[in-house]
Amino acid sequence: MAGLRGGMSIAVQNPEIKSLDTTPLPGAASAASPKVDLNSMPWLPCMLTLEVPVPGFTVGDLMTLREGSIVASGCNQTSDVPLRVNQLLIGWTEFEVIDDRLAVRITDQL
Repeated sequence: MAGLRGGMSIAVQNPEIKSLDTTPLPGAASAASPKVDLNSMPWLPCMLTLEVPVPGFTVGDLMTLREGSIVASGCNQTSDVPLRVNQLLIGWTEFEVIDDRLAVRITDQL
């Protein structure tokens, strides 16, 4: 993912890339039964997200946030947090601190 470190992917930065040609090649599997080996596409970008619920949070609360503000979440320190890839739930994690970095440990993979 080093190529994405600066922000946008090449496809977003280059306005000449309009769409991907999805025409099947001769002899390729039919669209009804696609067999994709994701190991052959490790470069394919995806969005990994964690969800931390904040119950009762309002627009008014949002408008008063400033540097140094603390927002209490609905999670206990040991609660599992949902882990999603492109909005699809793939597992559960728990937060950890490694040196001075916040990290997550996968506790359950779906």
